[in-house]
Amino acid sequence: MTPKRNTPSMLLAGAIIVTIMYFAGDVLVPLALAALLSFVLAGPVRALQRFGLPRPVAVVAVVVLAYAAIFELGQMLALELGNLAGDLPKYETAIQTKVEALQGPAARGAGSLEQATGVLRDLDRQIAASRQKPGDTPPVSGSFPGDLRATVGAGQGFYGLPMQSLVALVSPVLTPLVSASLAFIFVVFILIQHEDLRNRLVRLAGATDIPHTTATLDEVGRRLSRLFLVQLVINSCYGAAIILGLAAIGVPGAAVWGVLSGILRFVPFVGPVLGSILPLVLSFAVGPGWSATLWTAALYAGLESVTGQVVEPLFEGRATGVTPLAIVVAAIFWAWIWGSIGLVMSTPLTVILVALGRHFEALKVFDILFGDAPVLTEPEALYQRLLGRNAVGAIGDVKRFVSSRSLSAYCDEVVRPALDLARRDLERGALGGGALTAFVATHQTLFAEVARSRWVRKRAATLAAGGRAGALPLLSPGKPGAASASPANFVAIGARDALDDAGSLAIATLAETHGLHARIAAPNALTNPDRAALDMSGAALVCLSFAGPATAAEAGEAVRQVRERAPHAKIMLGLWCAPDEATVETLRTASGADFAFRSFHYAATALLEDAIRRAWRRHSHVCVSERPADESSPAAP
Repeated sequence: MTPKRNTPSMLLAGAIIVTIMYFAGDVLVPLALAALLSFVLAGPVRALQRFGLPRPVAVVAVVVLAYAAIFELGQMLALELGNLAGDLPKYETAIQTKVEALQGPAARGAGSLEQATGVLRDLDRQIAASRQKPGDTPPVSGSFPGDLRATVGAGQGFYGLPMQSLVALVSPVLTPLVSASLAFIFVVFILIQHEDLRNRLVRLAGATDIPHTTATLDEVGRRLSRLFLVQLVINSCYGAAIILGLAAIGVPGAAVWGVLSGILRFVPFVGPVLGSILPLVLSFAVGPGWSATLWTAALYAGLESVTGQVVEPLFEGRATGVTPLAIVVAAIFWAWIWGSIGLVMSTPLTVILVALGRHFEALKVFDILFGDAPVLTEPEALYQRLLGRNAVGAIGDVKRFVSSRSLSAYCDEVVRPALDLARRDLERGALGGGALTAFVATHQTLFAEVARSRWVRKRAATLAAGGRAGALPLLSPGKPGAASASPANFVAIGARDALDDAGSLAIATLAETHGLHARIAAPNALTNPDRAALDMSGAALVCLSFAGPATAAEAGEAVRQVRERAPHAKIMLGLWCAPDEATVETLRTASGADFAFRSFHYAATALLEDAIRRAWRRHSHVCVSERPADESSPAAP
């Protein structure tokens, strides 16, 4: 028995965890970075171990090489940026000229405003000077802190600064250095103690959850390794394309901007924008016109569109197992918790949460909210769309299903379970009058569209012509023998209520798409006291539809009423929600029906083969896609 979830306790625990992460970020950020890097570096460590190196030696070698590569890349970028900064004065005049030309008359107005602002500033300085007492030290302009400004103004010089000011100047450099050092230490220990940490996590989860914990760790490692590999390949190709494009355009420092653009693409959403700002600014200095700027903008916009809309969804989406909306939400959350570092780690951390949710019931909410796996089965999704009057979405689902399968398979695997769900909700009172009306109306719209669709008929013809196993036979209306498939021959009747009518509509549409014209009886035709409400004239085949459990008395009464109106017609029971074949055969025998099926596919096969046999008896030949089956052969196994 599954234990009930205590929602308030879960919310309280979640709030406590978020608070801890928010205030303990200085320690948790290096630890999280180290954990993520350990997944990336675990593969090279195992590769070195295969060559006989002890694990500690392999770990230290891989980590040192990784950090050396990172620092070398940073040093190279700093050197290139320094060289570029030395050349900036050459481009300053060109940039200023283009900016002024772009501003036009507005720049002249802004210049007049600037002059007026300068006059007011001079006046303010004169008033301040008139109020200054003799002997006062004149204020030092600049952006120094108050205590620093006073020190410099007093003539003490830089070397007389207080210690706290020195610490304030150095701390921006020390903070990332300390974080990098902590991450380095954490990575080394995590990789060396990999097996021990794994065992401790398994033990922490409990001996009864060893399979789940093992599967979770394996999935996390597999997904993160694949994610980092895919991101590395995509962003490297993106950076190389930027380098080639900017070099062809003539933008200074193409190599620097290409490498930075590739690195910044690891930052979701804002990274590509940040990577394009400086190249766009420098493109002003290239040539006398605006072509370089336009080409640079087109290069970034085009590459980002192709990479973000085509390449990443095709490859990275499969690697993460996370929906695009979840990536957006995760980026906002982790950026709020841990700033820019959290933004960089947002996707990997969300992948870990989704993997945990797939294997642990207490964390299932993360898999439901963020995972890309369907949270509703196809029957449940159809049921929900029909209740929500979403016929467009349901039609799209039918098209996707039928493009690889068949309409009869859709009716059996999706429509039948959806009707069963509706019947159960109706019996327990959860499907009220309005909801039932919406379900039936949208179901009618769906199958009316299917009946009119050329692509469904084309798909049925393709399957029949290809001779695929299980394909339904296809009649050819308008040819000799087609009179046997005239609208008066096949009648589909809902035996009891609106849900039964929905089942009759499905079998009638399935027959129509394969060339057997059908007539659908009016709702409640059997229960209507007016016998004229059920027109059985010319009926040769009749299908009584039951979308839900049926008793022998119900089936027998329905068959009796049809026999009275059409004594020569063959009668089929469509017991779409019957639990097994034994129940179907019992009801067929008790009711006296000619056929009984719980599968739409086998029911349609029996109807079509019966029509084909009657056509061969009436005519010497008939144009059908298959030769008729022998009359003694059963329509279904």
